[in-house]
Amino acid sequence: MTAKLIQGYEVVIGFETHAQLSTQSKIFSRAPTAFGAEPNTQACPVDLALPGTLPVMNKGAVERAIEFGLAVNATIAPRSIFARKNYFYPDLPKGYQISQYEIPVVQGGVVEFYLETGKGADAAREKKSVRLVRAHLEEDAGKSLHEDFVGQSGIDLNRAGTPLLEIVTEPDMRSSDEAVAYAKELHKIVTWIGICDGNMQEGSFRCDANVSVRKPGGPLGTRREIKNLNSFKFMQQAIDFEIRWQIEEIEDGRAIQQATVLFDPDTGETRAMRTKEDAADYRYFPDPDLPPLVVAPEWVERVRSEMAELPRVMAARFVRDYGLPEYDATTLTQSKAMAAYFEEAAKASGQPKLASNWIMGELSRRINAGEITIDRAPVGPDKLATLIGRINDGTISNNAARQVFDALWGGEGTEVDAIIDAQGLRQMNDAGALEKIIDEVIAANPDNVAQFKAGKDKAFNALVGQAMKASKGKANPAQVNELLKKKLG
Repeated sequence: MTAKLIQGYEVVIGFETHAQLSTQSKIFSRAPTAFGAEPNTQACPVDLALPGTLPVMNKGAVERAIEFGLAVNATIAPRSIFARKNYFYPDLPKGYQISQYEIPVVQGGVVEFYLETGKGADAAREKKSVRLVRAHLEEDAGKSLHEDFVGQSGIDLNRAGTPLLEIVTEPDMRSSDEAVAYAKELHKIVTWIGICDGNMQEGSFRCDANVSVRKPGGPLGTRREIKNLNSFKFMQQAIDFEIRWQIEEIEDGRAIQQATVLFDPDTGETRAMRTKEDAADYRYFPDPDLPPLVVAPEWVERVRSEMAELPRVMAARFVRDYGLPEYDATTLTQSKAMAAYFEEAAKASGQPKLASNWIMGELSRRINAGEITIDRAPVGPDKLATLIGRINDGTISNNAARQVFDALWGGEGTEVDAIIDAQGLRQMNDAGALEKIIDEVIAANPDNVAQFKAGKDKAFNALVGQAMKASKGKANPAQVNELLKKKLG
């Protein structure tokens, strides 16, 4: 749903996202974090909360949190603390989760992205910003297994203790479209800087959406939290259903009850899982086994110096160095692979805007249709640069270039020039030959000539079309226009 009033209601959405950090061991133990191992083969005594065991902070997890904070222009707390979040759950061996509550390691920050609205003539792009409240470190719980048992459940503690960064937003989003765009941008950030592999199917990146509705200008409505959304498609469906459901409840005179709900992809509906708890229900208190986490300024600066160029920094460089519009630069930095492809094609062709147009247009369309990544595209940046060069020097037209691209993509040839010659696509640039064709077109179309001289521009376009047809599409359109105007005075 787009950001507009729905039956007189305004939608308010906030997000809590759990990003599994890319460390090889768990946040407070040396047990491995690899996905797919046999149940309970990656849980050590610390994860099992056996008597006499003590947690030890994973330095790599802290550094990944610092990287995220720097990526979103947040404040890195010089001193943060861990707390015990007490609640009963079958796959939580200790009976509490170690998390951060009062003082998180990452505070504030912002995520910026473009939101596309409308279609056709009404299409528009709007820059959006979502403020972050915090990002804090915590451990994951285990997993309850139901499908492999009859009348009972099993517990797999392999995930227990896996390091998570929970990223919490302000309620700044006003539509499901905006929420999904935010989630995609956040996914891009954490995978770009390498702190999370972003695999949503494996649970490495999972989102909870807090959804409420209100009358415009009124107080915030009662929110319902949709848990564990692990695909962008289901995220949109779940939020849209929840919005409609809440509005219908209010319109029917029923009050919304704060709750945690799950989305069922088979029915396309959300269903209540439990009444939503507040912080007081969890009984937080400082963990006596873990000292405060102290992050010295020198540590932050070292992490900053070792980080790769951030997407927003790279986008700004593309605007500055290549003269691209901000939208192009932001789109091309959606992934490291796309950014690298663009830079190679832009440098080799000397035509960065043309390279951008082809990558965002023809190349992206085919990649999406084929469900492949850009680094597996049959047409590499070197071939695209050569193709752009042939357009730029007038060897082929834009239409002919698409035919060459088709051949390259389909494996009908490997060299641009060879395909051009084999298919006879070179433009006719001989002024004498073109002039003869134009003289014949003018002589054969006296009505169009008269209409053009009477001020009707469409008649000129018709003459251009006739000249292109006479040349079997090989004439250079720019030359045809120039010669026709000269001939017609």
